[in-house]
Parts: sequence; C-alpha cells; structure tokens
Amino acid sequence: MKKLDLFFATILVPIDYLALLTAGTLAYLIRYADFFAAHRPVIFTLPFNQYLHIVALVAIGWIVIFSLAGLYTIGGRKKKLDELKKIILACSTSFAAVLAVVVFSRELFESRFILLTSWILAIILVATSRLILRLIKNILHRAGIGLKRVAIIGSNPSSEAVTTTLQKNPKYGLQIVLASPVFDSKTEHTLSELANQNKLDQIIALIQYGNAEELHKIMDFAEERHIPFRYSADLLTYHGAGLEFDTLAGVPLMELKRTRLEGWGRIYKRVFDIVGSMLLFILTTPIMIIAALAILIETGLPIFFRNERVGEHGRVFDTLKFRTMYQKYCIGKQFPDHEHALAYEKNLIKERNEKAGPVYKIKNDPRVTRAGRFLRRTSIDELPQLFNVLGGKMTLVGPRPHQPREVEEYEKHHKRVLEIKPGMTGLPQISGRSDLNFEEEVKLDTYYIEHWSLKLDIVILIKTPLAVLAQKGTY
Repeated sequence: MKKLDLFFATILVPIDYLALLTAGTLAYLIRYADFFAAHRPVIFTLPFNQYLHIVALVAIGWIVIFSLAGLYTIGGRKKKLDELKKIILACSTSFAAVLAVVVFSRELFESRFILLTSWILAIILVATSRLILRLIKNILHRAGIGLKRVAIIGSNPSSEAVTTTLQKNPKYGLQIVLASPVFDSKTEHTLSELANQNKLDQIIALIQYGNAEELHKIMDFAEERHIPFRYSADLLTYHGAGLEFDTLAGVPLMELKRTRLEGWGRIYKRVFDIVGSMLLFILTTPIMIIAALAILIETGLPIFFRNERVGEHGRVFDTLKFRTMYQKYCIGKQFPDHEHALAYEKNLIKERNEKAGPVYKIKNDPRVTRAGRFLRRTSIDELPQLFNVLGGKMTLVGPRPHQPREVEEYEKHHKRVLEIKPGMTGLPQISGRSDLNFEEEVKLDTYYIEHWSLKLDIVILIKTPLAVLAQKGTY
C-alpha cells in the first residue's frame, strides 16, 4: 500500500465531514438570506451557534453511515459512477435517519427546507470534493508521483490488453517495471533485484489457463518477498481467505490479501499503538525509573541496550531495552568489546541452548546481572521498547523481533512473520513464552497476522501481565 494511497484514504473522513458541515451551513444561510426570507418569512427562531452544534453532531452520524456504505474502503480503483451511487445512497439513508428523529422530536428542528437543502447540498459537496481529490491524484500519477511499480508475468491477449492500458493511462496509478511472457530464472533474478531495491510494489500474473505450476512459483516468490500478488480470475484453482476482486482493461483480477493490516486496518493499529504506548509510558514511568536506578547502582552506565533486530519486510532496526548483562558481555555495537562478547555468546549457545530452530535461548545465563535477572523475569527490561513503538518501528502486539543472524536461518514459511511490524508482546508470549518451540511460535504469529483485530490486540495486552506474573517459560 503506497503512502499516497493511505494519505488520500485518510483525509477522506475529515474532508467529508467538512463537506457536511458546509452543506448544513449553506442551507441555513440560504434560508435566512434576505432574498429568500422576503418570499418565505422565517417563522421560527434558531440561533446559528445552536444550529451549528446540532449539525456538527449529526455530521458524525452521517460519517458512520458513510463508513457502513463502503465509502472508506481501501484498495482497487473505484469507478466514479459506483462511488456517486454510494454517496447518494449514504446521504439519503442519513437524511431519512434525521427525518425519523425530527418526527419524534419536533423541538429539535422545524425547518423542512433546511433539511431538504442540506441533503441536496451534501450530495453535491461530498461528490465534488471526492472528484477534486480524484483529479489531484490523477495529476500526481501523471507526474509520476505515487505510482505502484508492477511486474506483469504472462503472454496472452489479456496480458497485452493490460500492458497497453497501463502504458496509455497513468490514471490507474500503475507503472510497469517488468513485462515477461514467462517466469523463468532470468525473470526471477530481475524481480529479486527490483524487490531488493524497493522498486517492485506488485506482481500481476496472467498465465495461460492450466499452467498452475508456474502460477504457484510466482505466488511463492511474492509470498517470500512480501509483495502483493494479483492474477487473472480464470486461474483460480483454490479458495482462500482475503480475496479482493477488481478489473483492469476488462480483465477480471483478484488479489490475495495476506493480512487484515492493510488500508484502514493499518491506520487503526497505528493510532492504537500511539495512544496505547503513551498511556503505558505514563503508567510505567515510576517502574522504569526504579529499574534504571537498580542498573546504575549495580553496574553503572549505560542503562539502555541497543540491539539490531529485523522488522517489517526484513528492515533492520535497533531495539531499545534495559541493559541486563555486564557491559563486557553485551553484544551491542555501542559496546567496545562487542566482538568478543559475540564470540563468547556463540560458545554459550553451543553449550547451553535450550531451544531448537533458528532462535536460541540460554538458561542460567552467566552474563546476566542480579538486577537483570529480575528485569527479565518480569519483562520490565522490554519497557523501553515503547519508544520503538512511538517511533513506528514496532507495534504493541505482533511477532517477536529476531536478530539478523537468526532470520538468516529462517525457512521460507518462517518469513511470514516479517509481514508486519514486530511487537512488544504477542500470541506466543501469552501462550507459553519460551516453552514453545519456534514452529509453534510461527504458527501463532501467522494466525495473528491473518486474523488481526483491535479486539485481539486488547485481549493480548490484558493477558500479557498475567502471563508475566505466572512466569511460565521465563528465564
């Protein structure tokens, strides 16, 4: 999902709300205008401030109805006529709801003219504002801004139609960076280079019917690289969850949705992370101060430990934690002896590793300080990661962030957990923590990615301190 698409999707709500406020205000001004009042005298009294307060509240209800009508869905190119139909339907439904309230409460409002005019103006202003946004977006696309870079794989009349349409119509917001009739080793190499350079946003497969093997190879490549994948509808050989249908140049296409954390889901989760991390920071500040003092008194500075971890789509970033080891054993690059510390850790892993798979876990780690053992056992050492959440590198709930050397040993299906931002806590953390093997962790994280909801995030956050207090699987 391009940032430009998210931006336009996000501003639709405030712009629609402003359009509704404007419609209500214009209706009031027209009714009270001298030229109109001369023909139809005003026989009721309604101060503008009181009226504007009512309109502001009613407009919120209209926005809710707009959302239920599908006016804020993200993904695919919306046809102008279809969007206009939804606008008319949503405005009419909202108007009917207001009329129903007026019938049961005449004291709320008495001017049928203002109601009727507000309804008509709302349709006009909402439709016009969305048309202007569409025009602005098209202009940006024609200027090469916000284009999704796509690769088209396949050779048939459909692929030729799609390629020609995209080349002649920048309004679709798609730029062809590769067109190949087959998915061979050369094509795969080129796609890999484009993906490594962040120059590939989507793959469209238009393979001849019956060539399922080639299709699945492309799907595996897209899945491993976390690239959105669309294919011709006649190639559907199985049913999956999270399918989104669209047409391009008259060719039916469908996109396999890898997670609900796209579009509005991504926006909701980011807002939840910002608000939640700020609240948690306020609540845990006394605990963090005590933890910092305990580290300072026992082993001095530095208090914090920065360590490289792999985040969303394989991007490397530094996590921030309280230091729980003696300085000479810390492997972070901020420490002068980190190379020797890393070599010592590798020996410990060989001798004391208690976990199979690419991720290691050392029991009775001799490098950990007395304060560090308590901080680890209570997970207080991870509280500074709230700054990672505020910075957008992590999320409150998600898969665990692992080190680059661990990720290098991932199998293909393990890379599914890199689909979203890593989290401070997650399903594995409330389901056994270190007692789970790596495959079980991946299964739980994959389930979370596919079934994400704000309700699930809240449940996991509530259960996390209970799991910490139970101290199951901690060391």
